[in-house]
Amino acid sequence: MDIILDMMKDKVECLQAYDFRELERAIEERMEINKALALRVKNVQHQVTFDPVRNKMLYSAVVHFAGN
Repeated sequence: MDIILDMMKDKVECLQAYDFRELERAIEERMEINKALALRVKNVQHQVTFDPVRNKMLYSAVVHFAGN
């Protein structure tokens, strides 16, 4: 059996939360995890929308991680 270890070049993660601070905490947590994979944040896109079912704002972010 052959084991091939390749470096990740890019990775995209989608996150969402009903509280902006919670979303920020989740992004920071993912940054720490991906730091171990030698991936750094290249770009962050975020948006907010109203959730009529929960009567709350829903914050979401797409974080693009790229290798060094």
